[in-house]
Amino acid sequence: MSTCCSAYSDAAGHQFDAHKVAEELAGYRKNGPGPTTRLLRDSLVDASLVEGVLLDIGAGFGALTFELLQHGSTRAIAVDASPSYLAAAADEAGRRGNAGSVQLVHGDFVDLAATLPRAEVVTLDRVVCCYPDVEPLLTSALEHAARTLALSYPRGIWYVHLVMAVDNLRRRIAGNTFRTFVHAPATIERLIRDAGFRLSSRRRTWMWSVDVFVRV
Repeated sequence: MSTCCSAYSDAAGHQFDAHKVAEELAGYRKNGPGPTTRLLRDSLVDASLVEGVLLDIGAGFGALTFELLQHGSTRAIAVDASPSYLAAAADEAGRRGNAGSVQLVHGDFVDLAATLPRAEVVTLDRVVCCYPDVEPLLTSALEHAARTLALSYPRGIWYVHLVMAVDNLRRRIAGNTFRTFVHAPATIERLIRDAGFRLSSRRRTWMWSVDVFVRV
């Protein structure tokens, strides 16, 4: 594992610790998926793109993983750099009776990509914003997407930059090395289109763009 990948994994593990993950999982069990997860699920379901194997990159405790298993995915590979997230995902999989359908993989996806199989659907829900270098992340994800890539990422608007900057400043003051990033949407779309995908749908919140691309 490279120094960059090690630093990212360490920072992610610290940011998404057991306490934070427990709060998020409790919220999911009570209220269902958050806005971007719900929009990704609905976009894929509405386009009849939920099929076969799912590769959920930065899966967290598995909110999108479990939603898509419920709507047609036959098996899922959930990758995350936070041990606390994966522990929660294992607990939730057992609670739902999905333990036999979900493979949990710990680590930085870019570092692990060569060891993982392709999947019909690849998802990155609020993951692009957590990764310092968007090109290797998306390039590896696209290579694994046999048919569909679905992702959510921050919109490149001034107030989104401001929110991210304030959050990063708070982390810096607290000694937390985890950072979030607003990568240029034009760069994200160019990388995806250059890999042979076309935009199938785009839905937005005030802060997030939720896109589904299909291989041409």
